[in-house]
Amino acid sequence: MEKVKIGTSDLEVARINFGGNVFGWTLDEKQSFSILDAFIEGGFDFIDTADTYAWWVNGTGGQSETIIGNWLKSRGLRNKVVIATKVGSETREHPFDISRKHILKSVDESLRRLQTDHIDLYYTHYDDNNTPVEETLAAYDEVIKAGKVRYIGASNVSPARLEESLALAEKTGLPRYVALQPHYNLVERRAYETEYAPLAERHQLTVFPYWALAAGFLSGKYRSEADLGKSVRGGGVKKYLNEQGLGVLSALDQVAAKHRASSPATVALAWLLAQPHVGAPIVSATSKEQLETLFAAPELKLDNEDLEILDKASS
Repeated sequence: MEKVKIGTSDLEVARINFGGNVFGWTLDEKQSFSILDAFIEGGFDFIDTADTYAWWVNGTGGQSETIIGNWLKSRGLRNKVVIATKVGSETREHPFDISRKHILKSVDESLRRLQTDHIDLYYTHYDDNNTPVEETLAAYDEVIKAGKVRYIGASNVSPARLEESLALAEKTGLPRYVALQPHYNLVERRAYETEYAPLAERHQLTVFPYWALAAGFLSGKYRSEADLGKSVRGGGVKKYLNEQGLGVLSALDQVAAKHRASSPATVALAWLLAQPHVGAPIVSATSKEQLETLFAAPELKLDNEDLEILDKASS
């Protein structure tokens, strides 16, 4: 199984990152255990969650970490997996918050739910655009020195604040981000490629794109407004049902047919894996059949002609 190193850290992961937002939302604990078991059996080892998943269900979140923690404990697999979780998102109880006080409280709550003594990769989930970056990095320094966190990453942080954080870490020796988790896929390219890719290049950040399949649109499941009722996420893809979005699906179909790939989703993930700095797309599955589609992506090597077809349709 091919692995990729995360930035300047000593962490290495296989090239699909399982998105744990479905645990406690569209999957109950038993179903979640089954999917996690199959993910590990497939040779993969990187699980992504957040302290606030799935707050849109219960107002506060915590279900995803709790399910993962119960699974880790029952399977005895903690040293075989890399666990990423996040801090800073809002819930119905509190706004976005990356203050020292919130980080120190949240890390202990995450460790308790995950039933582990350390988090491998801890992300700034959302920036509150208010806490000084020095306060946030100093809080991360505390939890790293306490052995609670190994490395840090950034998700929804503006390019300016990300640059400021990286420069401060360089200057002061405070912890530096080793990973970037942006919104990036075949129908959402501009923001990442123009604003974040240069930062990833300059600072050796490994990139783990979220919404890698555009909330399921790139699976090819939604091709008309009549398809939007197929899942709870259908409403979120309506904006892609336009000439460009349908053109991307057509290009994915073309490349999938050439490679005899079972799903456009496999090709969409293979395209991400072929982009500079991308380590492992973050993607979820609610069935073993969907998992197989994800597992096929790192095996699918797109040639220049394939990449050109996809680039032309999506640029």
